[in-house]
Amino acid sequence: MRSVVRLTASATSALPRWLLLTICIVYASFGLFGRDPWKNEDAAGFGVMWTMANGNAHDWLLPNLVGKYITSDGPLGYWLGASAIRMLAPWVDPSNASRVFTGLLFCVACAFVWYSAYLLGRRAEVQPFKYAFGGEPEPRDYGRTLADGALLILLACFGLAERGHEATPLLAQFACISMLAYGLVRMMDRPLQGALLWGLALGLMMLASAPVLVGALLAGTLALQLFVREMRSRWLLLAGLPVALAVALVWPLAALAAFPDDAVWFLNQWMHDSVDAFSGPPGSVLRYALKNLPLFTWPAWPLAIWAWFSWAGLRRAPHIAVPLSVIAPLLLLIALQSHQANRLYMLLLPPLAVLATFALPTLKRGTINAIDWFALLSFTILGSFVWLVWLAGMTGFPQPLARNLARLAPGFTPEFKILSFVCAVAVTVCWFFLVRWRLARHPKVLWRSVVLSSAGTTLMWVLLMTLWLPVVNYSRTYKDVAEQVASHLPADYTCISPVRLGNAQIATFAYFGKMHFAFNEDCDVILRQDTQDFGEPSSMSDFVWKLVWEGRRVADRDERFRLYVRIDRPQPPLKRRAWRAKHNQAAARQQSAGNLPSTS
Repeated sequence: MRSVVRLTASATSALPRWLLLTICIVYASFGLFGRDPWKNEDAAGFGVMWTMANGNAHDWLLPNLVGKYITSDGPLGYWLGASAIRMLAPWVDPSNASRVFTGLLFCVACAFVWYSAYLLGRRAEVQPFKYAFGGEPEPRDYGRTLADGALLILLACFGLAERGHEATPLLAQFACISMLAYGLVRMMDRPLQGALLWGLALGLMMLASAPVLVGALLAGTLALQLFVREMRSRWLLLAGLPVALAVALVWPLAALAAFPDDAVWFLNQWMHDSVDAFSGPPGSVLRYALKNLPLFTWPAWPLAIWAWFSWAGLRRAPHIAVPLSVIAPLLLLIALQSHQANRLYMLLLPPLAVLATFALPTLKRGTINAIDWFALLSFTILGSFVWLVWLAGMTGFPQPLARNLARLAPGFTPEFKILSFVCAVAVTVCWFFLVRWRLARHPKVLWRSVVLSSAGTTLMWVLLMTLWLPVVNYSRTYKDVAEQVASHLPADYTCISPVRLGNAQIATFAYFGKMHFAFNEDCDVILRQDTQDFGEPSSMSDFVWKLVWEGRRVADRDERFRLYVRIDRPQPPLKRRAWRAKHNQAAARQQSAGNLPSTS
């Protein structure tokens, strides 16, 4: 079939390796350190890692949050964070240490995305049109340019910023998805190596996530084997599946051997939760996905759709079919989710970026200019707004922004940090130099249409994690609340019963407040979260509950925490006095009866 791409060699100039590595490292490292665990999944994931790091073999094999089993994911992501906490314990606090592997896994995923696009871009069916007198790019140069574009598209995705810097199992799953796609691509030129990599990725995904997700990815690979001739390999069954099975069984067998009773319950619950997570009515979930998925995956999804239409005659070719074999099962699971959540959205980004990069050679000049101008204007305006808000917090000018900041974060006191300021200035200067280069030179390389988008997201993330990090951390941590609760706890309390507390709150309170929670015991303290007034806890005949503290995070008006301490009622010796009174009355009656004269 005739090629749909017409390019000259000048369009395939690759980015300098040092520049690409710098962008990845800067993007991955900012936001990992110098902050507390943030509310919801970041704090909850850290809590499990911290529990493991300070626990025993039972905690490592059966992940739990200070005694509360966490069965939504496998233990692999928690193992990595807990290992970092233990290894860096003398030098780095647990909160920052737990996110070391987050940055490393992010960079590993970026490498797999780059090499997947590179190998696909070297294939004969995607090469540009060959001119009669030469001048077309070499396959290796063309592949490198497409790989650079894939990585830039991945970094440009809006949803990657926060999700890619949390201490959760999601980063391990993100790296496994990227590795799985790379294994499929590698299987075409090195079948055994590719099958082994695919099997290792699938087995690690089982350790990091849940059975339904792994089953969906396996089904996508089997469909790829059936419909794409180039992907058929006997090594997938002979080597890939055995490796996947062996890796996946390591954890369950070890848990069953060490703690058979608890492990049986845990594994059953793990599988049940996996099925239950994708068995809900699709109405509200689909509406949530239609509203949030396009923004989360921008700009990868429109480029991926354009690649699908541009390569209409080659839709069964590996460069289209391999990414789709991962994208399709993930989209199906997103539609079948029981609850509204965006966790699976992040797993879509690696295959979407690989597919989207093949749209770059087919874009018209007008489309490229529109993408560039949109990125230039939007990120320049947003970056200026971040600087203005920071200036308003530091100086009180402009006054409207200062008032809004005080209203959103009451009680927050800004402070000037020289290192953060220098980093923010440096990344802003780099942005203006890049814009000047793009406007002045009008480069013709393929990645020119996404370089401003990826640099813009990097600019915004670095500015937020330098200039705005103190106020964001102030607004999203439970540290202050935990310290207030801890100061009102009795010195001799036994345990705390959490009522309507989320996992993030339990983790943060246990870490910062050194609190001891219990989930299956009668405790002498209750810590309760209320979104409305539910009244006082029920008192019993021998004790009452006394409210000793009430408060909330200053940045959240919906949450309210109440701390109750059990006060034993005094037990007066009423029964003993009553018995003595009755005894005295009976003795008096007998004595009086003995003194009465006889009636006979």
